[in-house]
Amino acid sequence: MTVATLQSLLSTGGVQSAIQRASLKTGVDFSYLLGQAQVESSLRPDAKASTSSASGLYQFVEQSWLGAVKKHGAEHGLGWAADSISQGANGRYYVSDTATRDYILKLRNNADVSSLMAAEYASDNKAELQTALGRDVGGVDLYMAHFLGVGGAKKFLTALSSDPGASAAQLFPAAAASNRGVFFGEGGRARSVSEIYDRFAAKLQKGAEVAAGGNALPAIAAPGKIDPLQLAVIEQDADRPEVATLDQLLASADKSSLMRPSPANAQLAYMLLASMGA
Repeated sequence: MTVATLQSLLSTGGVQSAIQRASLKTGVDFSYLLGQAQVESSLRPDAKASTSSASGLYQFVEQSWLGAVKKHGAEHGLGWAADSISQGANGRYYVSDTATRDYILKLRNNADVSSLMAAEYASDNKAELQTALGRDVGGVDLYMAHFLGVGGAKKFLTALSSDPGASAAQLFPAAAASNRGVFFGEGGRARSVSEIYDRFAAKLQKGAEVAAGGNALPAIAAPGKIDPLQLAVIEQDADRPEVATLDQLLASADKSSLMRPSPANAQLAYMLLASMGA
């Protein structure tokens, strides 16, 4: 992606800018977050599901949202909200004051807060999946955790590695019953785990490009590939002059991906946000 294309993308719309800020702050892949938001809500912060409590840019259900804010809210200036959320013995989250609870849930419709919580949620899932699978994971793997839960994603990705032709519906009968369009193809043919994985990869990629106004983005990573991160860590030699301009920073960016930004990446984030007037 050229500097001009990237800067054009960053300057279009508050939602894309909110997603970019969350990516820069957490180190989670921008292409993944952008594609997920397009797939989940068509980039509408006020999107509301008709069949569940899911709401907002990333369609968080109430319990998942309260859990994310409880765990990560304080890191992002929402300490008051995190402190208001308690977890019962049954594992469910609750807020004793009804008005406070309603306000915290309405934060799902704030593009900045929703993007940050989605990025943190993805980061948590990535850490758990990497530990379980013994490898790095990419954006499609993270979406499987979003779709099936972390436990389901572990099972799915293990099957993908050992038996990619296995029927996904046989492995996940409950999920298949609720999502026939995902698990079954034309004529009711059961899709394999590899077919479903590839379809999700294409869906996320298309979502990211649609959200970017048709601009091509780096491919969402698959297992064994390096995660694409548009704004990645900048490796600077000790005897090299400090990179001073946005164009130089982008031109010198290493396309490796990390889940958390380095100090050099923080410099890039600051300059990008400044260029956006943020």
